[in-house]
Amino acid sequence: MSLTISGMLDAIEKRAKYRRTVQEIKALPLDVALDLDIYPGDAERIAARAVYGKG
Repeated sequence: MSLTISGMLDAIEKRAKYRRTVQEIKALPLDVALDLDIYPGDAERIAARAVYGKG
């Protein structure tokens, strides 16, 4: 399987968005996260769904 440069750049960009999203979710104060109905332990699943559309 060969990736184009634009495909590789897209994958790199999505990975960066995923990592930032995970960090932001984990950085939320617990009371804010719970008010938003977010469990910080699910940060990876939430980020994957937000960025990649799966989870």
